[in-house]
Amino acid sequence: METTRQNKIARLLQKELSDIFQKQTQATHGVLVSVSAVRISPDLSVARGYLSIFPPNKAEEILGNINANVKSVRYELGTRVRHQLRIIPELKFFLDDSLDYVAHIDELLKK
Repeated sequence: METTRQNKIARLLQKELSDIFQKQTQATHGVLVSVSAVRISPDLSVARGYLSIFPPNKAEEILGNINANVKSVRYELGTRVRHQLRIIPELKFFLDDSLDYVAHIDELLKK
């Protein structure tokens, strides 16, 4: 169970990461990266971000690029939230496949 502090920090990180990815993907047309959820560890040192990437066929490639450049993303995040957080958590990004799962269940129900 997450504490109120964890929830507040997770919402702050989700908002800021969404803005960072929106600005980074404006240059590449036809690519959309959204942060569907952020989960933060109880000691506030690790944040796991779940990304929903469109188009799905480029998702693994884009996620690989984001994970390769996680230090620059963390630096950018740190410059944005330096007045709210004492320690910027380490970032780990994962692919959010909940929409694919919903589509699969929907297909199964139509049969």
